[in-house]
Amino acid sequence: MAVEVGSVAPDFTLKDENGKDVTLSSLRGRNVVLMFYPLAFSGVCTKELRDIASAADRYSASNAEVLAVSVDSSYTLAAFKRDENLSAHLLADFHPKGAVAQQYGTYLDGIGIAGRATFVIDKDGKVVHKVTSEVMKPRDQQEYLTALAACPV
Repeated sequence: MAVEVGSVAPDFTLKDENGKDVTLSSLRGRNVVLMFYPLAFSGVCTKELRDIASAADRYSASNAEVLAVSVDSSYTLAAFKRDENLSAHLLADFHPKGAVAQQYGTYLDGIGIAGRATFVIDKDGKVVHKVTSEVMKPRDQQEYLTALAACPV
C-alpha cells in the first residue's frame, strides 16, 4: 500500500551504514527527506546522492535529515558513503529484503529493489510531499528543497 501526502509516515527501524539502528519516529522535531533508491554504486543513484551532499547546507538550514534507503547491506552502504563522499544517512532495507520499501509502496518485487521514491516528512511525522520516478530517471532535488521550505523548522 502506497504512502500518500497527508498521511503519517509509517515508522520503521533500519541499520545505517555504521550498523547502528535509526528509527524514523526518533527524528520527530526535525524534517526528514526519506529517499528510496535502487542500488548503491549505480550511476543514477550515485549522482542523486552526490547532489544531496553538495546541498547539505540547504538541508541543514531546513532542519532536515536526509535518509536514503536501499536493499543493500550496511557493509555495502559504508563503502558507498566512504568512496563517494556522501552526506545522507544510508539505511539498509536488507532483511527482510525491502520490507520498509514495501511498507511505503515503492518495492519492485519483480526485480527485488526499491523504486525511486522520495517522501518529505515534516517535524510532526506527516508526509507533506512525494516524488516518484522511473528506475533509470533521476529525481530533481530542487523539488525536495521547495517542499522543505514550506515546512516549519
